[in-house]
Amino acid sequence: MNQKPKVRVGTAIIITRDGKVLLMKRKGTRGKGTWSTPGGHLEFGETPEQCAAREAKEEVGVDVVDIRFRVVTNDVFEAEGKHYITIWMEGRSIGEPFIAAEKEAEEIGWYAWDSLPQPLFLTLENLLKENSYPPK
Repeated sequence: MNQKPKVRVGTAIIITRDGKVLLMKRKGTRGKGTWSTPGGHLEFGETPEQCAAREAKEEVGVDVVDIRFRVVTNDVFEAEGKHYITIWMEGRSIGEPFIAAEKEAEEIGWYAWDSLPQPLFLTLENLLKENSYPPK
């Protein structure tokens, strides 16, 4: 009997400075070569705020404060058979970002919302297309 894949919960953190957003070029198996914000799996017992802060520290080496909820996206990775509910948070960083997780990111940078690098990770595409709850 085949079990259906489970839906996972992820958290993504939007970190902005001077009208630009911090993005990282993904290096891992899911989304390799695409650009996204820091983020990852919500761990058991963790709040979305805690997850967002942890992922930002682990991936780009910054502490994030004033974390608040933005939207939720429903992200289905058809080719991989993966389905995520992504909780989008937003916060302010303290410190200069750097690649803290070399297995997960190959490049990071600050980008204007109207000139983002391509291709984008599915979760960020869905956010920008307002495929979210509630629509932004």
